[in-house]
Amino acid sequence: MLKEKVAKLLNQQVNKEFFSAYLYLDFSNYYYDHGLEGFGNWYRIQAQEERDHAMLFVQYLQNNGEKVVLESVEKPTVPLSDAKTVLKEGLKHERYVTALIHTIYDAAYGEKDFRTMQFLDWFVKEQGEEETNVENLLKRFELFGDDPKSLYLLDNELAARTYTPPSLVL
Repeated sequence: MLKEKVAKLLNQQVNKEFFSAYLYLDFSNYYYDHGLEGFGNWYRIQAQEERDHAMLFVQYLQNNGEKVVLESVEKPTVPLSDAKTVLKEGLKHERYVTALIHTIYDAAYGEKDFRTMQFLDWFVKEQGEEETNVENLLKRFELFGDDPKSLYLLDNELAARTYTPPSLVL
């Protein structure tokens, strides 16, 4: 059985991950609406990843005998003024999620909850990868975004991205 503080934070993270999926779906829709289908695809896959992350937290809670408490998922309200701003907001959000994971990890560490720490190790690594991926995409957009041909090529590259669900064994 998990300590109350850790279980509460894990439950809150379920909601945060579902919100992330909503946010990234909103980003995806922005890009599709503006003719950047590759960028739209990239963020649609990000939304799928976040949904699956939420489900991993759900499964972990269930596997540890905890009741999963689902809360309302807020509507994204990030102003989407241009393609570069969307990427910057994506990076900002990934950094926020990293801080949330670290908060749960810290609570688990304080409770000597080594099982939860081990579970969160995958998310710590994943968040590092997520931040790096968005940082690199933003850098590439800053290099090529003003050139229509280069933006076209980058968009086509992002259109080829496919989704592979996480293979984390709980």
